[in-house]
Amino acid sequence: MTSPSPALQEARYTWGGDEFLFVEVDEAMSLAANFKVMSLARKLADAWLPGVVDICPANASLLVRFDPDVLPPSTLESAVRDLERELTHGHKQSLETRIIEVPVWYDDPFTAEVAQRFREGFHQEPDGTDLEYAAKVNHLKDAAEFIQRHHEQPWLVSMVGFVAGLPFLFQLVDRDKQLEVPKYLSPRTDTPKLTVGHGGCFAAVYSVRGAGGYQMFGVAAAPIFDPAQSLADFKDFMVFFRPGDIVKFKPVTETEYQEIQAQVEDGSFTYRQVPVTFELSKALANPQGYNKELMEALNGI
Repeated sequence: MTSPSPALQEARYTWGGDEFLFVEVDEAMSLAANFKVMSLARKLADAWLPGVVDICPANASLLVRFDPDVLPPSTLESAVRDLERELTHGHKQSLETRIIEVPVWYDDPFTAEVAQRFREGFHQEPDGTDLEYAAKVNHLKDAAEFIQRHHEQPWLVSMVGFVAGLPFLFQLVDRDKQLEVPKYLSPRTDTPKLTVGHGGCFAAVYSVRGAGGYQMFGVAAAPIFDPAQSLADFKDFMVFFRPGDIVKFKPVTETEYQEIQAQVEDGSFTYRQVPVTFELSKALANPQGYNKELMEALNGI
């Protein structure tokens, strides 16, 4: 992530049956590749092509579902290729998005209890904790240092999926500072709702309780998926996160966690968030400096 202008080759276009166009921007996840995917998805959405049913951006690719009786495949491919060329020749690569503060109770009792139930045969180090293991494999002093590294720099929501509303997050730091932790040897059959987990270089927040294989570090204090749309942040859609969102995790104590839970219960909770223009060149040229600039926008509200 040190090059200010990474060169991405032209995307690869393939078809899935009669209704899907798959656009592979790159073979591996990178900030530049993901930025291109998000920009392409938004441009395609803004184009309002008749026959486009759904647009699904992922880490380094884009899947478009369409109705071939309304939109001929050749017309769709031509339109997407035109949009890709616009992005390639654009002078300023920026994305209108938002920064969101997500309160997290790290080293909480909920994930700790589940982790203990799934040690033997499931985990690389049955006698330790997920946080201790994560600190060890990242050559850090202890779990406290890992937690600090986890929350002190922001994360980009690279895609949303797997289960309803679950965000995958990529930390906005130099590649050699990326936190990387293997998944469990075997998936668990239980993961607490709102677990903050990690697998490979990706963080995730489990929107609902269920199976999972990511290492578990804590629990988010507020919902990210609200089918009833009872909170103000969900008035437009039951899923909170969108690809391109920037997340700043904020450690909270047990008391603060309970206070937020009470606000969620009475319907008064809202996330701290602020709109920003995310500029790719700045993020690639000086990640730490640009992160500070982004955080100043959040701290100013």
